[in-house]
Amino acid sequence: MKIKTKIALRYSVVTAVLMAIFATVIYLVTAHNREVEFYKNLYREGVSKASLFFEAKASPETMHSIYKNNIEYIDEVEVAIYDTEINLLYHDAKDIDIVKETPQLIQNIAANNKDYTFYVGKYQAVGFLFNYNNAHYIVTAAAYDGYGYSKLHNLVINLIALTIISIIILFILGYFLARRALQPVSDISGKMKNITANNLDLRISGYNDNDEFGELAASFNKSLDIIESSFESQKMFVSNTSHELRTPLATLVGEIDFALLKERTVEEYIETLRNSKLDVTRLIKLVNGLLDLAKAGYNENKIAMSEVRIDEIVLDARTFVLKGNPAYKIDVQFTQASEDDTELTMLGNEYLLKTAFINLMENNCKFSENKTSTVLIFSEGNCIHIHFSDTGIGIHKEELNTIFKPFYRGKNKKFIDGNGIGLALVDKVIRIHKSKIEVDSVVNSGTIFKVEIPC
Repeated sequence: MKIKTKIALRYSVVTAVLMAIFATVIYLVTAHNREVEFYKNLYREGVSKASLFFEAKASPETMHSIYKNNIEYIDEVEVAIYDTEINLLYHDAKDIDIVKETPQLIQNIAANNKDYTFYVGKYQAVGFLFNYNNAHYIVTAAAYDGYGYSKLHNLVINLIALTIISIIILFILGYFLARRALQPVSDISGKMKNITANNLDLRISGYNDNDEFGELAASFNKSLDIIESSFESQKMFVSNTSHELRTPLATLVGEIDFALLKERTVEEYIETLRNSKLDVTRLIKLVNGLLDLAKAGYNENKIAMSEVRIDEIVLDARTFVLKGNPAYKIDVQFTQASEDDTELTMLGNEYLLKTAFINLMENNCKFSENKTSTVLIFSEGNCIHIHFSDTGIGIHKEELNTIFKPFYRGKNKKFIDGNGIGLALVDKVIRIHKSKIEVDSVVNSGTIFKVEIPC
C-alpha cells in the first residue's frame, strides 16, 4: 500500500472516530432533551386535565375529545387523579391503566417535593401534587412519546448516513491532498531513476531548501556527490594501478625475453637477473604500498587502537628505513626532556603510524642530495608535534594542494622513481588519527612536513 493511500485511510479513520463520537454525543443530548421535554409535556397535560376536571367537572369522554382535536404532537395521555385518602377521582382509561397506581406509589408522590418521574415499560410517567381550593390531590400522567421517538429514529438514520457520506468524501479528499502533498516525492523518485553510473553528474534541483522536500533533495545530492567522488576515485585508482603494475611487469618480461633470444654469457645472465630483481623489488614495493593504502582506507571504527608512544614509533620507523637504505641519514631530535610519559603517548594504530613515518622519512631522503631527514619531536599544549624536514629540491607552490592525491607525481618525478602512493597513504593515516599535516616547501631549498597529533 502506497503512503498516500495510508495517509488517506488514517485521515479517514481518525475523522470517522471523531464523527462517531460527535454523532453519539448529539444522539445522547437529543435523547435526553426528548425525555425531559416529554416529562414537561406530561406535566402540562396532567395540570390541564386536572384543572378542567375540577373547574368544569368534565367527563373522561369529553376531555378525551377536546385533547384529541387540539394536541397533535403528543400521543393520548392517560391521566389519573387521587385524593390524599387514595380515592380515585378521575381516570382516562381504567381498563388500560398504564401506571397501576398503588398506595405506595401515591404515598411516594405525595411525599416528594418535586415532580416524580419514572418509566413504565416503554411509557413515560410523571406524578405530582396538585392544589385546588386549599386541598391536595395526586395526579399521574403517562403516555408513549411516539412522535419524539420517531424524530429520534430519523435523527439516527440521518447521522449514520451523514457519517458514511462524510467519510467517503473525506477519504477521496484526503487521498487527493496526500497525492498533491507527496507529488514532489514521486518527482524525486522519477529523477533518481534516471541517474545511473554513466551520468552521476546529474542532480535533483528545483525544490525549496526551506521545506522537507528540499532537504530530501539536498540529502540525495550530497549522497550523489559522495558516490560520484567514490566512482571517480575508483576509476582513477584502477587506471593508475593498472599503469603502475603494467610498467614493471612489461619491463620484467622484456628483460627475460631479451635474455632468451640467444645464449648469453654468465655475466650477461647475471646482469639480466639483477635488472629483473630491481623490477621485482619495484613491483613488491608498489604492491605493499597499495596494500597499506587499502588498510588505511578501512572504516576507522574497525581499526584497532591502543596506547602508543610516538617517540618509540618514530625510532622504530628510523631503524626500518636505515636497514633497507644504509646510505640514508635520519637525525631524530627531541627538543625537550620530560619524565612524564603521557606527553608523547596517544591512542593510535602502531602499524599505520609507523608506515606513515617511514614514508615521510624516505620522502625526505629520496629528494635530498645528502639523503638526510631531520625529525623534530616536541609536545605543546595537548598536541604532539613531529616535523620531518630535508634540504632537497622542494615542491612547487602550485603542487602543495595535490601532492596527497593517490598516484599524483609532481614536477620532481624526473628526479627519482616513485609511484605516488606514499603521501596519499600518509594523509589517510593522519586523518584516521584525527590529526593534521601541513607542508612548507621552498624550491631548491627544502621541505618540512609538519604533523600535529592530539594526545
